[in-house]
Amino acid sequence: MKISRVVVLGTLAFIALVPPPVAAQEMAPAACVMPVAPTDELASWADPVPLAAENSEGRTGRARLAIGQAAHLTLLKTPEVRYPLRPEKPGESGSFGGLVRLDVRKAGTYRVALGSAAWIDLVRGRQAVTSIVHGHGPDCTGIRKIVDFPLTPGRYTLQIAATDEPQMTVLVVRLP
Repeated sequence: MKISRVVVLGTLAFIALVPPPVAAQEMAPAACVMPVAPTDELASWADPVPLAAENSEGRTGRARLAIGQAAHLTLLKTPEVRYPLRPEKPGESGSFGGLVRLDVRKAGTYRVALGSAAWIDLVRGRQAVTSIVHGHGPDCTGIRKIVDFPLTPGRYTLQIAATDEPQMTVLVVRLP
């Protein structure tokens, strides 16, 4: 039996127009028709201030990330950054990273929110702080990753590494 090209092309066109089964649609993540502004402690995400990351810990005095204020952070090429502690995932030579300083005044749980995929470490002195929660941000907010850390008062360095993006939004908040 010989099938004509017209029949084959017509069948392929029909298949392309038929929607997938409902179960497959339910499994796919919801597409965001319109961005949603985060609320509560993450509200400043919608209004970031510009900030340039630094390449060494000694220079982070100029790159202070205020707790509770989102920043649109400009990063550096990975080979230019001298991390206080080698990141577990330092990234390729074409990736981006940088350092910013955090001054914590009150003990508590602090959430770091990122707008792009990246590896982060929070360093105090020469010790990495162990995170207690990892997750994704609220749907449609632009927050890609959240990591929570238990912090005591003091100065910390936020190490950002292994991202393909030269800029990203970053926010650190104290949870209630």
